[in-house]
Amino acid sequence: MRSKVISPYWLPIFFFAGPILLGGLALYLDASHPGGPLSFLDALFTATSAMCVTGLIVVDTGSYFSLLGQTIILLLIQLGGLGIMTFTTLLIYLLGQRVPLKDRFAVGQTLLHDPSFSLLRFLLLVVGATFFFELSGAVALWLLDPVGFHPYSALFHSISAFCNAGFSLYPDSLSNWSGDAGINIVFMALITLGGLGFYVILECSRLLKRLLTNRHSLKTGMPLLSWHSYIVLKTSAFLTLAGAAIFFIAEGAAGNAPDSYGEWILTSLFQSVTSRTAGFNTVDIGTMTNVSLVFMMALMFVGGSPGSCAGGIKTTTFRALCSFVAAQFRGESQVRIGRFALSPAAMNRAITLFTMSVLLVFVGTICLTSLESADVASYLMGRDKFMVNMFEIVSAFATVGLSTGITGDLNGAEKSMVIVLMFVVRLGPLWLLSALNSWQSERRYELPSADLPLG
Repeated sequence: MRSKVISPYWLPIFFFAGPILLGGLALYLDASHPGGPLSFLDALFTATSAMCVTGLIVVDTGSYFSLLGQTIILLLIQLGGLGIMTFTTLLIYLLGQRVPLKDRFAVGQTLLHDPSFSLLRFLLLVVGATFFFELSGAVALWLLDPVGFHPYSALFHSISAFCNAGFSLYPDSLSNWSGDAGINIVFMALITLGGLGFYVILECSRLLKRLLTNRHSLKTGMPLLSWHSYIVLKTSAFLTLAGAAIFFIAEGAAGNAPDSYGEWILTSLFQSVTSRTAGFNTVDIGTMTNVSLVFMMALMFVGGSPGSCAGGIKTTTFRALCSFVAAQFRGESQVRIGRFALSPAAMNRAITLFTMSVLLVFVGTICLTSLESADVASYLMGRDKFMVNMFEIVSAFATVGLSTGITGDLNGAEKSMVIVLMFVVRLGPLWLLSALNSWQSERRYELPSADLPLG
């Protein structure tokens, strides 16, 4: 039993659970919130949201917490972001080495058999790149607006943006800068970099270095980027542009667009970028149309890319599912994505992840609605409230942090349910399922197979 509890499957669970508990206890101290009372459940909710880089808040971060409390939240965001990038990028590396799935979680033991891999060098590279982007973003924000983003505020928002946390020191997030192109570009760049994944960033930086130093060394006819990076970049660009176009049309038709045409485009693009990964907003989410909220939930559900700080089912899973549907329409047995076909095992994982994610969102929405209707008669609840509850659950599932404004009004049971959801999805449904499966005994027989009429 002891060997199963301390198995590599459970290391990420302990990694996230420990700091969350300690962070919750630290935020519960009066020194962290001298302006008013804070229950331990609210402190634990905030610590979970920070460590899981979600961004949902029950109290205003900038006005309610002291400098100590804000620093604790910032440390949890940084630790959670680095931990997620490190764990997921290691898994991508092991996948490239064709390590079996059941052995990929035994990271330390498996990497010892690869003499070309240096774990210390890898960790330093991840940490160094993260700090470089965060410090660069903080300097840029400070230079663009030294009043609104003083050194600490600039650093806080830069770390929160790159780690895709969405925490802000301002009660209306970034609404004051909705028309500031420079501030918007810096935030969108940090959010995008944090949502692409370290593996893709590393490949792109190496390609850029080769192009700048010795472009003649590039072999003609050879792919410039790996298949993984190609899928991530192309899918991310498509989702960003498609989301911006939808928001541009939907809000414009409803009369919610800003007076300036340029600000209208900038706002639509920013909301498309932040909906998939971060949680900042330059407009009031509660005033957006139902059409925009539905597509925003779709973007949040997809999320970012593997090896990043973002949540969701990931861009690669979304691309695999789209190709699977296309292959069914074409009557093809293989699922083609670009220059390769997806393996059956990978396709099974994508379908399993999608199914589990839909189930989590469905159960979470039903639970939130049921807990809420315990105090209010069901016939008194508006139909739109169901969409608001679903939006909150999808935001928690995808660790985005966008909200229509109901987070602070949740009761104790609802907050507890959201805490569990944020923790489970931050680990990843497949990872948690593998951890639970590690406790099960392997079945040593197979049942006879048969066809079942479907559809």
